[in-house]
Amino acid sequence: MRGPEIIARNGRMKVNMEREGLPFNAERNMSYNSRLAQELAAWAETKGKAEDIANALFRAYFVDVKNIGKADVLAKIAEENDLPADEAMDVLLSRKFKDAVDEDWKRCASFGVNGVPTFLAGKYLMVGAQPYEELKRLIEHVLKEPQ
Repeated sequence: MRGPEIIARNGRMKVNMEREGLPFNAERNMSYNSRLAQELAAWAETKGKAEDIANALFRAYFVDVKNIGKADVLAKIAEENDLPADEAMDVLLSRKFKDAVDEDWKRCASFGVNGVPTFLAGKYLMVGAQPYEELKRLIEHVLKEPQ
């Protein structure tokens, strides 16, 4: 992605985030591989910290512009969310949750999910950030269908 494309993408993201009341750093000009972050999240889920880590990863990536592809950055995020940094580093370097994330990816692919966010409701997929009204309309449509 080049300069004008990044500026346009950030402009769209800023509008979407503001509409939903979410923080966003429009100066963000890098994208980072989130694979290790997904593995950290899978581990955090086993510790009862899935929501905390998900929120912290969102903030790190979209607001603080941290490289969530680096194990040391992720270990610090874990520590800031009351998880042991040394254990997080071990999980990340040993790739203990690689298979779990691979299985999640396979399951998503079986449903036709190839981007994030994707919302699956009944037999319908909705891809991309969506306004609340669109998500509500999707759920209402699925609930009206015969089972």
